[in-house]
Amino acid sequence: QVQPVESGGGLVQAGSSLTLSCATSGRTFSTYGVGWFRQAPGKEREFVAAIGWSSSSDTICSDSVKGRFTISRNSAKNTVYLQMNSLKPEDTAVYFCKAEFLRSAQGMSLLSVGSGSWGQGTQVTVSS
Repeated sequence: QVQPVESGGGLVQAGSSLTLSCATSGRTFSTYGVGWFRQAPGKEREFVAAIGWSSSSDTICSDSVKGRFTISRNSAKNTVYLQMNSLKPEDTAVYFCKAEFLRSAQGMSLLSVGSGSWGQGTQVTVSS
């Protein structure tokens, strides 16, 4: 398994946009499904969006971010992005990415969020 590193978080105002990056070095992402998850203070980690290993069109988003967030992959850079538009205060959380070998987007959305190893994440804070 690969352990990607998240970056790109920050403090923004409601309605703003932010792009998060999930990258790995030394190993290609091309055979991995990648998912974004988030954990707000006092809440459980939850699924946000995922992209499958086999196709960049194999994507899925949670209902809470559908239409606002877009996940994409740049295979040449071994990086998966989460473009977040129209941010809301309720999007405030630590965002994590996770990679699983040969997983589809649907498969990534069903990952157990309470187990396994997770990176440091990147903090996103949206002020009202």
